[in-house]
Amino acid sequence: MKNTLKNEKCDFGEFRNIIIPPGYLTAINQMRKAKKTDYEMLASKLGKQWAPLIILANSRSGANLGEGLLGELRTLLNPVQVFDVTKTPPIKALQLCTLLPRYSARVLVCGGDGTVGWVLDAVDEMKIKGQEKYIPQVAILPLGTGNDLSNTLGWGTGYAGEIPVAQVLRNVMEADGIKLDRWKVQVTNKGYYNLRKPKEFTMNNYFSVGPDALMALNFHAHREKAPSLFSSRILNKAVYLFYGTRDCLVQECKDLNKKVELELDGERVDLPNLEGIIVLNIGYWGGGCRLWEGMGDETYPLARHDDGLLEVVGVYGSFHCAQIQVKLANPFRIGQAHTVRLILKCSMMPMQVDGEPWAQGPCTVTITHKTHALMLYFSGEQTDDEGSSASDPEDLKEAE
Repeated sequence: MKNTLKNEKCDFGEFRNIIIPPGYLTAINQMRKAKKTDYEMLASKLGKQWAPLIILANSRSGANLGEGLLGELRTLLNPVQVFDVTKTPPIKALQLCTLLPRYSARVLVCGGDGTVGWVLDAVDEMKIKGQEKYIPQVAILPLGTGNDLSNTLGWGTGYAGEIPVAQVLRNVMEADGIKLDRWKVQVTNKGYYNLRKPKEFTMNNYFSVGPDALMALNFHAHREKAPSLFSSRILNKAVYLFYGTRDCLVQECKDLNKKVELELDGERVDLPNLEGIIVLNIGYWGGGCRLWEGMGDETYPLARHDDGLLEVVGVYGSFHCAQIQVKLANPFRIGQAHTVRLILKCSMMPMQVDGEPWAQGPCTVTITHKTHALMLYFSGEQTDDEGSSASDPEDLKEAE
């Protein structure tokens, strides 16, 4: 075999521009031993087109579809650039970016919106460490149930193996760089003698109080009790439908307008008789519904995820949410703002940030802009999100 191959040169095939060659990492290791850090010269030998791709896959997402994906990706790429985030946390895996040329790395996150948020939190930690020049652009292969961010960025609502993994990699290679606003959600409990620090969340998708948060809260409570029963998207949607139907009858969130005060950019807003308020950063909500634009003859500008603005809407109950999702109704559009402040004056109410729900007592919720994430947008996928556009490469280098 050695005699057959000794004159052959491996060019790494179709994916040579995203593969990290074993020889590159060996040379890096030798340079580090010699206390040299001129990786740029080493990378220049691989050409200007080289944009190495790091895979961060959640093996538990998508009814364990992630496990099979990891195996396939390791056969197409160098296994050292493919990580299972359940075994290697994103912050540790992303340190591989610091061994690559500046502004060159791309990351493909295989998982739901929750996994994407975990990875973007790790990217923020890289900024804190002063590693801004090595921050990667992030693409998504949507697994699991919550994929509104993936849909907004052109990657679809869910992957179930319908296209080959090799085609997924080709799509990532063709994708364009864009910015995504990320927001800080601060929840301060009411009371002068409360010594606890305010709770802080980072929001990529949306915040809500009311019936959709209540459905998420009920769903999560039952999934924790019997996780094996929640392994398919169809069953998950059926459970959501059950809780939505039940809430139509019980109306646990009624008279929300009497329980909360809402401020947009410091201006108090008078609310009608609502049961829920939803604050949106991205175009899609509730598994594929374009909430802000709605339907019908009313013309509303497309919601953007890179304009520093939030869209705020109200819903009249679970039945209204269901009507919106099947395009039989529009939400009550409250307005757009750079800063949103919501004061819950009395009682317990369900709240959620990006699908993570909890029951909340009297408090003040303040949502302010936090930073930008560098994402990859795939325009080849059929999507309604025509308002997105690629950012200038120089802007990407200067992004926060």
